[in-house]
Amino acid sequence: MARRARRNFALVCAAAALLAASACAPPVDLGKNLQVVDASTGWADAGLTEDGQNKLVPFVRFKLKNNADRSLPVLQVNAMFLKLDENKEWGSRFQAVTGSEGLSPGETSKEITLRSDHGLTGTDPRADIMKSSHFVEARVQLAAKYGSIQWVKMAEYPVKHALVE
Repeated sequence: MARRARRNFALVCAAAALLAASACAPPVDLGKNLQVVDASTGWADAGLTEDGQNKLVPFVRFKLKNNADRSLPVLQVNAMFLKLDENKEWGSRFQAVTGSEGLSPGETSKEITLRSDHGLTGTDPRADIMKSSHFVEARVQLAAKYGSIQWVKMAEYPVKHALVE
């Protein structure tokens, strides 16, 4: 009986040591181990504003691939939309990619589409807004984080001058 108790105690200690070692592992470098794949951008029809104007918003569509050797729990992504010639945020969109289950090593997320909360408005038809001399070119910056680590810039793309959705 004492032999079995010592063996069980040793197994519990070994499991606790493994758990403690994994909890102390350095964080995954998302800049090197999380890849943005199949990215595309454009402008989407966002319906009508409260005062009846047509509204177009920039969007980005992509997937994320985990190239790390471990899961990325509570993975989140943020898109910041900016006018092409400015550094001030014009609009943004945040989305959780996974919960506590994480994105497994080698796994690619489902397609993610993030639309800006701000865009262009006008009384002209949508196609005419796209051709207007007042059209504002835009770009989008993608950032990601998992768990409690800080946000990491993943990519930046110009928003294609096309009405896509």
